[in-house]
Amino acid sequence: MIRINLLPFRAARRKENIRQQVSMFFLSLVFFILALVYFTLQMNKRIERIETDIGNVKSQITLYKEKADRVTQIMKDLALLEQKFEIVNTLEVKRWEPVALMDAMTALVVPSMMWLTNIKTGENTVFLTGIAFDNKTVADFMTRIEESPLFSGVDLKNIKMQTIDKDIQMKAFELLCNKKIPDNPENESDGKK
Repeated sequence: MIRINLLPFRAARRKENIRQQVSMFFLSLVFFILALVYFTLQMNKRIERIETDIGNVKSQITLYKEKADRVTQIMKDLALLEQKFEIVNTLEVKRWEPVALMDAMTALVVPSMMWLTNIKTGENTVFLTGIAFDNKTVADFMTRIEESPLFSGVDLKNIKMQTIDKDIQMKAFELLCNKKIPDNPENESDGKK
């Protein structure tokens, strides 16, 4: 029988298998490196896009923050203007009150018998000081105040004798009156026309 030595064929086949496996390993390694490079490039592009978006968002935030600050300042200014407008309206409503009060006091004073020396007004009260020749004059003045449509009541706080020019005896008095809100003369004049 003839013997064939197959060892060199097996060795060649083994070498071929090793070469194929090494080639597959290197091809896999190259493919893996290429995949990593591709993945890295994609991630870098994505990072650049996100950084660009972040920059755009930051610039928009700055722009809108400036606008929001302007709106906030405008709102503060508007609130201040509304407050001033309310004060002006209050002053407009109350501007006739001193005129009506002085007019009423002029009409209520007993002529040639008394004089008012001081008038102080509060929110709902009027404090009057004055001098008169006698108690009857003060009583007449108080009656006139009570009958007036501008006042709801009058209180005599103090009355005392006061000497003027060493020989004239006068009565110094202090009154506290409760105010009623007077009608606006402009509205009355508008109604008459």
